[in-house]
Amino acid sequence: MTAMRQAKAVYPFGFLDEYAKKEVRRTVLKAIAIPGYQVPYSSREMPMGRGFGTGGLQLTLSLIGSNDTLKVIDQGSDDSVNAVNLRSFIEMTCEGINTTDVTDEADLIQSRHRIPEKPLREDQLIILQVPYPDPLVVVEPSEDKRKVMHGEADYSRLLVKLYEDIVQFDEITISHRYPTRINHHYIIDPSPIPRWDVPKLHQSKALILLGAGREKKIYAVPPYTDAEPLAFDDVPFRVENFIDQHGKRRACDRCGDTTSFLDEFTSSDGNKVYQCSDSDWCREQLQKKGA
Repeated sequence: MTAMRQAKAVYPFGFLDEYAKKEVRRTVLKAIAIPGYQVPYSSREMPMGRGFGTGGLQLTLSLIGSNDTLKVIDQGSDDSVNAVNLRSFIEMTCEGINTTDVTDEADLIQSRHRIPEKPLREDQLIILQVPYPDPLVVVEPSEDKRKVMHGEADYSRLLVKLYEDIVQFDEITISHRYPTRINHHYIIDPSPIPRWDVPKLHQSKALILLGAGREKKIYAVPPYTDAEPLAFDDVPFRVENFIDQHGKRRACDRCGDTTSFLDEFTSSDGNKVYQCSDSDWCREQLQKKGA
């Protein structure tokens, strides 16, 4: 514990040096000014492996203030290994901040693979961790060519990819990382959020920032910006419906809610169990029932 305190005292607030944080902030301003555009930046080495949220972490450390309240979630849960470790690291290097597991109380939310069920406010900021920022990488390996395609809003090959999916499976089967057009131009990879969360990008009151540390890119969905999932007129975009074999919408086995995104588990006796992915939302529904 003494060694940890001594090590902690060496870190500047937010771990990163001031020059690194200024660069990230300038990159964020450009990303906000050009919605959906992938802005390159000099991603720093972090004391964790790339792919474990280093892009989102650098955004958080650069933007958080000493009086802010932080919420860190992973797949909707505040208690997963990734969320707990990131929260502990941020607390260790950002003295004075508050942390919470209640969405309403947070000024800044760092998330992996989910957007909270509760609608966010104008005074909130959500940061999404991103492994692969460019949706065109599945149809074009060259980054130089992808930049030209993005600049010209040429997404025909991506549409062909979706069409091939329909021909083979009668529907678009993308379950996460669904390509989404921002402000009628750039198409982004919205991070591995499920399709359920994609409509939350549209006209969001909160600023949404996306950071890819390994790929060294930051991009944004500013507040009140149009976000349209890529689809066809005759095969529209749809979210997961969680309908059971009897045609009824499944409910959370813990709180009974039928309006949230559900995670599927297998219990010890082999039965399927469904539970709200958003742990704070599930807890709130239980409290409402108790009241």
